[in-house]
Amino acid sequence: MTMKTTTFSLFFILFLVSIDCYGSSGAGGHGGGSSWMSFFWSVVNFLILVAILYIFGRKPVANFLNSRKKEIEDTLNKAKEAHRETKQALNELEMRLKDKDKEIAEIVEAARKAGELERDAAIEEGKKRKANILDQTKTQLEYEFKKAKDSIKTEIVLASLELAEKELSKVLTKEKKEKLIMVNLKKMQDRN
Repeated sequence: MTMKTTTFSLFFILFLVSIDCYGSSGAGGHGGGSSWMSFFWSVVNFLILVAILYIFGRKPVANFLNSRKKEIEDTLNKAKEAHRETKQALNELEMRLKDKDKEIAEIVEAARKAGELERDAAIEEGKKRKANILDQTKTQLEYEFKKAKDSIKTEIVLASLELAEKELSKVLTKEKKEKLIMVNLKKMQDRN
């Protein structure tokens, strides 16, 4: 509805109200000639009232309606802008969530690879320790075997000496012993 249509509708309603008021007051039985005159002056009064309202009320009403229209348009524009910004923020948030899903997948994959590398390094370290322990055990066994072998040889030699001493003591007489000691002493002296 335009401003002119609104103003015209307002004045038309006021005119109908004044006619209705005239008709109500005329029904009281006053004289016929004065009633037309009274009606004429009522219409003139109404037209003057309409003219005054039009002259003095047109700009403030128009200004009010224009400012109200502008406020509504501004509010609608702000709402559209807020809707657009909200939609943009939602799109950005969805993109960030997609990026976060990718980041999480990358972190999980990196952690899996790091775990595999650590596992492989631990297995390799275990193999090295195993080889080292086997080498140490082999060396220790060889040492213990040699030690046992030497110990057995020593026992065999001692047992042989003891047995030989027993056998010699049966065979050797006191004179033969003394002669044997002398021969050995002479050999030792010759060496020195």
